[in-house]
Amino acid sequence: MEASKKVAVIGGTGKSGKYLVRQLLRQGISFKILVRNPDTYKTRHALQEIIKGDVLDYESVHSLLKDSKIVISTLGLGIPPSIPTIFSQSTRNILRAMTECSIDRYIVTTGLNVDTAFDKKRNNTAAATKWMYENFPLTTADKQAEYELLLKSNVSWTMVRLPLIEQTDERVEIKMSLEDCPGDKISATALAHFLMEQITDDRFIRKAPFIANA
Repeated sequence: MEASKKVAVIGGTGKSGKYLVRQLLRQGISFKILVRNPDTYKTRHALQEIIKGDVLDYESVHSLLKDSKIVISTLGLGIPPSIPTIFSQSTRNILRAMTECSIDRYIVTTGLNVDTAFDKKRNNTAAATKWMYENFPLTTADKQAEYELLLKSNVSWTMVRLPLIEQTDERVEIKMSLEDCPGDKISATALAHFLMEQITDDRFIRKAPFIANA
């Protein structure tokens, strides 16, 4: 990846985002990261530019995306939890800023509960999707709304659907599918590598692959 192709990172302080940041630094890739509270963010490096702000604030998102070429989001609800519509609201801000900043490539993670027209979810995945709708109806519906916004957009997006994330430094082999989640866990390190591979890999453009540990 060319050094001039700076990555804009959203959700980089979260449980999977911190592994993405670690791999970006290890591979020498420059990036900008959106942080709500820079005073509590301990990572400092010459390859990194910290932008103070909130993904729900359009001006913050625009500042992050300015002069970037790729956007990667591992946004979660956070602790304490954000509003249940954070996924659709942030996506609207991101897509608008991508248009204004002439950025085409967007890579984002979500849960296995998101449905697409290509799915053939088997019992475990279908049951997990149903459980999410029963227990977290607002955020689960909002993640589906996020996917629908991407479908209507013109950008080259990839939405990566995930099972339970294991916070481990171990990089394991993974399986991928466009129809059903192939496992019940994913290594955070393996996920970080997969996300970075999507910067130059066009196999999943405008698609929503499931990935899991092999």
